[in-house]
Formats: sequence, C-alpha cells, structure tokens
Amino acid sequence: MAAVRVASVGLPVIIVDHKPSLARKFLMAGKSGLNLTMDEPRDVFLDRYFEGASWLRPILSEFGPEQVKVFAVELEQELFTGSSGRVFPVSMKASPLLRVWLRRLDALGVKTELGWRWTGWNGDKLSFDTPEGDREVEASATILALGGGSWARLGSDGKWASILASDGVDVAPFEPSNVAIEVPWSRYMAPFWGTAVKSISLRAGQFMSRGEVVITKTGLEGGGVYSVSPGLRGEAELEVDLLPDMNREDIISRLKGAKPSDSMANKLRKSLRVPKVKQALLQEFARPLPTQPEALAETLKALPITGTALGPLDGAISTAGGVRQSSVDEKLMLRTRAGTFVAGEMLNWDAPTGGYLITACLATGSWAGQAAADWVKASHT
Repeated sequence: MAAVRVASVGLPVIIVDHKPSLARKFLMAGKSGLNLTMDEPRDVFLDRYFEGASWLRPILSEFGPEQVKVFAVELEQELFTGSSGRVFPVSMKASPLLRVWLRRLDALGVKTELGWRWTGWNGDKLSFDTPEGDREVEASATILALGGGSWARLGSDGKWASILASDGVDVAPFEPSNVAIEVPWSRYMAPFWGTAVKSISLRAGQFMSRGEVVITKTGLEGGGVYSVSPGLRGEAELEVDLLPDMNREDIISRLKGAKPSDSMANKLRKSLRVPKVKQALLQEFARPLPTQPEALAETLKALPITGTALGPLDGAISTAGGVRQSSVDEKLMLRTRAGTFVAGEMLNWDAPTGGYLITACLATGSWAGQAAADWVKASHT
C-alpha cells in the first residue's frame, strides 16, 4: 500500500522482502476467507481498537472501511458483506486481489528485490544481506513495514526490533494477541476435543465478547477467546457465561421447577437445554456442582476457566507491541532518523479480528506512503 502511494506520484520505488515471494502473511490471512474490513459506523469501528491504539484514529479516519472497499474494487474484486458485517471478496481468497495488486505495482514501475534481509544502517545507507552478498542502498526516503512478531515462517519474525532499539527507537516488547489459550484439561475432556461451544459470552477483565470457541487438545481457540486476549495478557481470569440469553432469575425459576428426582445432568438438559459440551465444562471447572438453584445459576452465568495461559507468540494471529507512538511523529516518521517511516503491525497497536487488523495495516501503509512521497518532494524543491 505504501509503495502504491509513492509510485502513484511518479517516484521510483523498490520493494525489498527477505522471503522468496511477496505477501506471504497476507496470503495466509486469506486462507480461511479474506476478511478485508468491517462494515459498521465509523465511530463504532474506531472504538474496536484496543486501548493504546487511539493515536491511530486520524489515520483510520482518513483510510477506513469505505476506503478499503473502494481499494479492493479498484483491484477488480467483487465484495460482499456477511451477516456479522465482515467484508470479503466474493472469491474469499487473497490471491486474486494480490495478483492484480502486483500487476498494478509493476505498471507503476515498482521494482522488487527478494531474498534481501535488512540488517540496519551504515551511516545514511540501508544495509542488506542478499544472495549476492552484502549490499547497501541509498534512498531519499525509507518505509519500514516489517510486521509483528508472529508467524516467523511467513516473514514477520520481529528481528528488526533490536536494530531499531539500538538506533534509539523505543520498542514495546511483543506480546501475543488474537491467540488461542492453553488449558490443562483433565482426561475427561478428551471426547470433546474439536467440539464448538456456541452461544456463550466471555470476559477477561474489562474485555468482553459474544461468540463461540472450539475445545482443542491444548485449550480453547476461536473468535470468542481472541477478543478477550488483551485481558488475559493482563493476567485477568477468564469467565464464561454459558447462558448469555437468560438472566439469573429465569435460570433459578427453571431449576426450581425441575423434578426433584432428576439427576443434575437431566436438570440442566431438560430445564435449561444445556448441551453436553457445556455440562462438561461445568464439571471440569466447578465440580462438585452446587445443588442450590441460586448458586448453580451463578456458576452458569460466570464459570471461571482456571489454569489458563496464552498460546505461544509465534502462533498468534497478531501481536501487540512494537514501535511506540513516542518514537514517531504524526506522519509516522521516526524521530531518530529523518526520512524513515514506519507502517503496519510493527507499530504498537492492537485490535481484534474482523478486518480491523488488515484495515489498520492498509491505512498506516497509505499514510506512511503519502508522508514519504511528500518528504521526498519537499527535499528536492
């Protein structure tokens, strides 16, 4: 996106990537359906970004969901909006969009160097480790879009952090976001591995979500858990409301109306329609279950999932951490190095899944690209 902005005003651009091909993480993002953005009111959209990302609001206000949709249509993608508001290309894949995008860059004269790993600066020159040996490049402006710290095999290994830190840039440590959680299951949960737990709400500290999760051999994954991962990073306890569409009073009333002779499993099934997988979670974390309707209702509405840990950083969909706001100006230029701009997930911001991640990467790329183009023009007048 940054390259498009710079090349569109007639400036020569080189894209450098240390992998053998471009956009590997973008292609992975489209593996299960390329969720480009979210179709919702702008204020609601902006509020989805987690605390600490408010400094991106001007950038996202200039390049938000509508601009993403226009951009995709210009790249010959027919779009549709799902029932949840998520926007996808009809093809559901990233590859058709990427092919047109790369053709557009080629038509603009953008050059590409693959297999080049950036190793820092030598004075004002950029240093690279390339298949042909060490190379140095002198540029009028540089845009760093080096990714976060997850999915290293796709290119975003976070190794750039030490280079920038040694240059005086304040870099927040990487932490997993939108990540599965690890749960030390007992052997009794094995029959439920791979089972979805639907119609629940989750809470971790101030973060709440309504959705579903999937029980895996190692824990829980899915959109419901991903959205509360910032709270779990803060060591808050995960609580699950197994019956979010019922209030405590209704639950108590139904339990009191159950037959005294019914087993606990039958009371839950007949009176409240609690499926086996939810009953298994109850037994896993609250056994022995309280027999009093009031106490059981409380457990159903706020089941503590104990002993959890966030999944590994490299397996996270995205990462928090990166270049702090204090290290860049309002144009996303590094304060320690004039003419060098930063974009994408390597900036210190965080957001849930649902198109918010891709939108912010596109938006910061557009913003940094325009700023870099303006910088070069101003430097040569």
